[in-house]
Amino acid sequence: MTLRNRIQKLSPATLVLASFVLAILVGSGLLSLPFATTEESIRWIDALFTATSAVCVTGLIVVDTGTYFTPVGQGIILCLIQIGGIGVMTTAVVLFRWVGRRISLRQRMAMQDLFAQKPREDILSIVKSIVIFTMVAELSGAVLLFIHWSDELPFTRALYTAVFHAVSAFCNAGFSTFPDSMMRYSDSLLLNFTMCGLIVTGGIGFPVLYDFQHWMRRRRQLHVRLSVQSKTVLATTLFLIAFGAALFALLESSSHGSAVSLKERVMTSVFQSITCRTAGFNTVDIGALNEATLLMMIFLMYCGASPGSCGGGVKTTTLALAFMFALSRIQRRRRVNLYHKSMPEETVARSLSLLLLSGGLILAVLFMLLLGDCFSDRGLPSFPHGVFLAYAFETVSAFGTVGLSMGITGELSTWGKAWILLMMLVGRVGVLSFAYIIAGAKATEGIEYADENIMIG
Repeated sequence: MTLRNRIQKLSPATLVLASFVLAILVGSGLLSLPFATTEESIRWIDALFTATSAVCVTGLIVVDTGTYFTPVGQGIILCLIQIGGIGVMTTAVVLFRWVGRRISLRQRMAMQDLFAQKPREDILSIVKSIVIFTMVAELSGAVLLFIHWSDELPFTRALYTAVFHAVSAFCNAGFSTFPDSMMRYSDSLLLNFTMCGLIVTGGIGFPVLYDFQHWMRRRRQLHVRLSVQSKTVLATTLFLIAFGAALFALLESSSHGSAVSLKERVMTSVFQSITCRTAGFNTVDIGALNEATLLMMIFLMYCGASPGSCGGGVKTTTLALAFMFALSRIQRRRRVNLYHKSMPEETVARSLSLLLLSGGLILAVLFMLLLGDCFSDRGLPSFPHGVFLAYAFETVSAFGTVGLSMGITGELSTWGKAWILLMMLVGRVGVLSFAYIIAGAKATEGIEYADENIMIG
């Protein structure tokens, strides 16, 4: 059997995973070349970790991006972020169309799984719209960021920094050329507004953006409305942003100090609420936050972005469905309803399965990280809040492809980096996609026996 035939027999989920793995391997190879780093060489695990973090748009780093990598190396990272942000399969489809190649059925199916909640005949037009919107959003963000940095940096440096951070923010990657991320700009209204806008736009999902664009064009026509998915994503996103900002401001009210203005307190709270769900930039020292704030941030990172977006996590729609399922059962209603529509039972079951599998996976990886330190000769790292919370924060951050860290990333052993690397890949591709690849996506009827009840609760 030829390689082409083998590829054609791959399921869409396997094809997506394979494309991400291939991009990571190519990226790690390029980052290992001498001209990519300021040092003589980079450890293979660090190159692989950085490439995975870039392709999976996470932002966890084991070496400082701005000083360890040369401009060429940073350019490679930026390309990997862009490819991973809009999706490797999307990039492949665009390149195939550009050179006049035909798009295979498998590629169309992969696009279908990534960017549409129901079968669409115009999937290629959706992909085209995604690429165009991405370019416009990143260009607009780069212009605003250039205005911010033009007074501080030389023209070329300001332009490069603006482009790098615009792409990184829209793709929810969290990579920065500054060693302290955005902490030095916590009082800049223009930077905070631009970065938050790019992060939210890239995190609500391309299907919602496409649906909103369609609604804006034809909103005056009868019966043209936003889909249930778009309404759910927008409502849940707004709730999580407001909830996170209010709780962050409350929990860290004693840490701000009287010298910090009200404007900066509000900007800091909103910025951290937005970025800790998807992006990974920070305007405060994460390791200095209190434990209650860190636990709240772990919850937001676990929730993540929205389906078809650049972010990971269990997704906003999953959270909404799980909440409505619990509410419907408390009210003794059989069906889960959203916006006067009943959700298919299969969709509700998938959302609950995703929550359970994700929670189990996070616990398993956290256990493996702690186990590695138990058998290590180097001893346990020392952190203000304890190594358990630091590892838990790191694990959920990798799963949500967020990129925030309490400072433990650089202290990870090769064993620990390998598990976090795997977590980033699973978080970007999706837990259910991984499960389908391992167990097989083909549905089976199974065996049905007589009912018998058991006690719960």
